[in-house]
Order: sequence, then C-alpha cells, then structure tokens
Amino acid sequence: MPLENPLVILEGALLTAGRPLTVREMRLLFSNAYSRSDILKWLGEIQQKWSGLAVHLTEVAGGWRFSGSSELEPYLRRLTTDKPPRYSRSFLETLAIIAYKQPVTRGDIEDIRGVTVNSNIMKQLQDRDWIECVGHRDTPGRPSLWATTAKFLEDFSLESLRALPVIPESTEVQPRLPGFEDLSKNGAGSGSDIKPDPEPVQEPVPNEPDEPLETEEQKNDES
Repeated sequence: MPLENPLVILEGALLTAGRPLTVREMRLLFSNAYSRSDILKWLGEIQQKWSGLAVHLTEVAGGWRFSGSSELEPYLRRLTTDKPPRYSRSFLETLAIIAYKQPVTRGDIEDIRGVTVNSNIMKQLQDRDWIECVGHRDTPGRPSLWATTAKFLEDFSLESLRALPVIPESTEVQPRLPGFEDLSKNGAGSGSDIKPDPEPVQEPVPNEPDEPLETEEQKNDES
C-alpha cells in the first residue's frame, strides 16, 4: 500500500538514511512537489512529536538527523566491544582553539597554549576529519591555515559555528568546547548518534609530550 502522509515518509527516510538529510534531499522524496517551507513545517511537527523521548530530531551542519539522547549512551556502549576513545587535555585544547579562533596556523595555537603543537595531535584531528587546511597565510614560509570541518559540526551536533557557546575573551577556551567533559571521558560529542563510531581515534602517543617554547634568550645562548 503506497504511503500518502508526507510526515510518515519524512520520518521513515530520516530514521533509515544513516546520515543527515538536507531539505533539498527531502524535497526529492516528493519529486519537488512541496516547497522548502512545507518541509520545514513538517520537520517541526516531527520534532515536537519526538520531544522528550530517547531519540530526537536535530538540525546539524549536514542537514537533519535523528540522534539518541545522552542518557542512552551508557546503554548503547554495551552493544559494542570497542573501547571508547579518550583524548588528552592538549588534544582538546588544540581542537577548541581551532574551533574558536579559526582560521589559525600552528604558530597561532602555540602562541595561545605556550607550548609546541604535537604533530601527532594535528594528524589525529585530520584523521578524525574534524579539521582541514583551508589555505596559507601570506607570511614567510606560508604556514597552513586550519579550520574545522562540516564533520566536526555534525559530530558535535552544531548547526553552524555560530552555535558555539559565546565566551569572554578572558575565559579559557578549552573547557567551553561543547561536549568537552564527555569527550575527555568517553570520546563522544554533546549529541551522541544512535550508532557508535566504528573507528575511534587513539589517544595521543604519551612519549611525545608538548614542549615549552624556547625564549629569545635561550635561542641566543644556543647560537
């Protein structure tokens, strides 16, 4: 029997897609017979229908998706034998600086943190697809400029960078990154997906600690 209720069709597509769906894609479900405003109205109705339940509809950078509530996470974790990834403070500080100050160079990050950036941390952030090179600064050496990706927004359940909490300039950046506490403990963002991540990122190698930056006096002594 063919489906006729647009809400049922949208709901089914969002639940089974396995990824966020854009409004444009949802319009294709109906051969563009309905407008963007129609789709958004129905999405609002679906949100209200699932409000307060263990699963809810959220808008992220890549579109709309169903996500499990944070209360579900300890139970869903029992379904996988994979150990949740854990992240060091330096890993999270580096990510937070890029998120709030982007685009930034490694030198910018070092100036803020006061220590050199561990190359392994930058590689892990790229492997996670949370950061990417978006250009080069027009200075000697043309250092790479780093920024967060759409995947970062999706994993942290952020619609855009404007959804990051506003913090005073005098406040330390790193602890205010959304989901920071969960990340440091379990490696999960603030909006956990129904499906756990099958490829957790390993913790930064412990034998490659951050090193304090050399002062000008130290550099002169060595020369």
